[in-house]
Amino acid sequence: MQWRSLVLGLLLLRLGLQALLALLPALAPGLCLRRRFPFPFPPPAALGPPAAPAGSSYWGSLLRRGGGDGGTTGGDEYERRYSGAFPPQLRARLRDAARGMFVFGYDSYMQHAFPQDELDPLHCRGRGPDHDPSNLNINDVLGNYSLTLIDALDTLAVMGNSSEFQKAVKLVIDTVSFDKDSTVQVFEATIRVLGSLLSAHIIITDTKQPFGDMTIKDYDNELLHMAHDLAVRLLPAFENTKTGIPYPRVNLKKGVPPDSNNETCTAGAGSLLVEFGILSRLLGDSTFEWVARRAVKALWNLRSNNTGLLGNVVNIQTGHWVGKQSGLGAGSDSFYEYLLKSYILFGEKEDLDMFNDAYRNIQNHLRRGREACNEGEGDPPLYVNVNMFTGQLMNTWIDSLQAFFPGLQVLIGDVEDAICLHAFYYAIWKRYGALPERYNWQLQAPDVPFYPLRPELVESTYLLYQATKNPFYLHVGMDILQSLEKYTKAKCGYATLHHVVEKTKEDRMESFFLSETCKYLYLLFDEENPLHKSGNKYMFTTEGHIVSVDERFRNSLWKDILPGEEDSAEKIKPNELKAVNFSSNCNRVPDERRYLLPLKSNYMRQIDRMVGLI
Repeated sequence: MQWRSLVLGLLLLRLGLQALLALLPALAPGLCLRRRFPFPFPPPAALGPPAAPAGSSYWGSLLRRGGGDGGTTGGDEYERRYSGAFPPQLRARLRDAARGMFVFGYDSYMQHAFPQDELDPLHCRGRGPDHDPSNLNINDVLGNYSLTLIDALDTLAVMGNSSEFQKAVKLVIDTVSFDKDSTVQVFEATIRVLGSLLSAHIIITDTKQPFGDMTIKDYDNELLHMAHDLAVRLLPAFENTKTGIPYPRVNLKKGVPPDSNNETCTAGAGSLLVEFGILSRLLGDSTFEWVARRAVKALWNLRSNNTGLLGNVVNIQTGHWVGKQSGLGAGSDSFYEYLLKSYILFGEKEDLDMFNDAYRNIQNHLRRGREACNEGEGDPPLYVNVNMFTGQLMNTWIDSLQAFFPGLQVLIGDVEDAICLHAFYYAIWKRYGALPERYNWQLQAPDVPFYPLRPELVESTYLLYQATKNPFYLHVGMDILQSLEKYTKAKCGYATLHHVVEKTKEDRMESFFLSETCKYLYLLFDEENPLHKSGNKYMFTTEGHIVSVDERFRNSLWKDILPGEEDSAEKIKPNELKAVNFSSNCNRVPDERRYLLPLKSNYMRQIDRMVGLI
């Protein structure tokens, strides 16, 4: 009987410890508890039976047989699954499957939802704003302006569908108006609508026409005029703020609502410069770039004197940080992205200086784990959420938006670190067949379990393949494509996963699924795409819209109305941009560091254990 009592006692102790671990994230702020790395990962035996990854049963059996003690057999299984040539016939089939995914979603929207903003793929109907002020998840995005059609324009061009592209552009010109009593988030309207209009305009007016004949008969810059009209309606958000940081929302007909919130996130206020800058330089009107650049500088000047980090929520009137979390996910992500991409596009040295400073502070305070990705001892590298003033850990979760960061690292040539961070997010995908919105790396479980068809992991996969040409990333893309088909396909399109474990669906297909997720998947498998072959250099916006990097965006106008900036803002010429790769054109391979697998098998297995996959 004593041994039974002992076993029972140990079981109760284990349950108690697990309950305590589950409560710690919520209790930590009040108890001033801060977990510091390196953190202990549970031994494999404590993780329970491995969950089968999405995809074929053969692949699932490979991973299951590869679990255990990290011996040579597991390494052989990884080699067998991922390394070696990727058959061109398979690649062509996957390219066509990605195109078919887009076509099914796009045609379903046009048949069942247009001219409304989004498609409800379960009930085959359209969705627009409901004008409920509390329902920000819907109304921040939907403006009653055929959002999904506009957001998908350049994807049609990239896939070479000139007839549908021309038809869609004419529909937008003939049917869409921004003179609507709709209150939208400035950030979402900018990246999804303004950015797509500008991208389509650039494609139409490109004299080279690399994607086929995308010209529009009698086109008179209508999309550019529409972009101008929308931007003018967004400008009131930048007025009457003591810091120059814009209000988060604006009514397209009436301006800033009288009860508007004075708090905004760093990404929302600081990720407008690419679209506003392009518009200014195409129009010859500095107003739009100036207000966007002023907001970036205002946020930058509020960074911590101690760590150099920024928080994630700020009061636009007082400049006080309401949210002190510094991370790479929601609320912060595209702020860093656009510091670099503004430099790539406009060549302003101060943008690069800010990015380099920010990246250095991120490495110093957010990065945990071993120094090198593919060698050494210790935990795999991971970027965590910290207090902007102290650098102390604030919580033990990461969110799916952070999966964009490996792609950004590719653009600055930090490919080795990008490889390791990407492997972490891919391991989570393998476990669930999707990325949960928040994943708790300490508890090895989702904190927020839904997946709204986000593109960030696909984007990083595509950019890493372009940088390394390693077929491993084609296997990753195949996994993602199969998971989307298996778990998210609905009667009329593709649906948000309400729960990544239970695989229940929500009746919503966000516009970025067509503008980004499908586009990056298609480009990953389309080696011969003109985007990869043309003499042009292209950059993707944060919404996945393509813009050409050329001289017409190199003429600064904003310095005329920012006194004292002339001397400090040094111009970089396009041929001097040696430190960065231009999205699809970043074909540089790390010197002497191309492995059969981008990560050694033992490190891949370590990351799989880290997320409870094996």
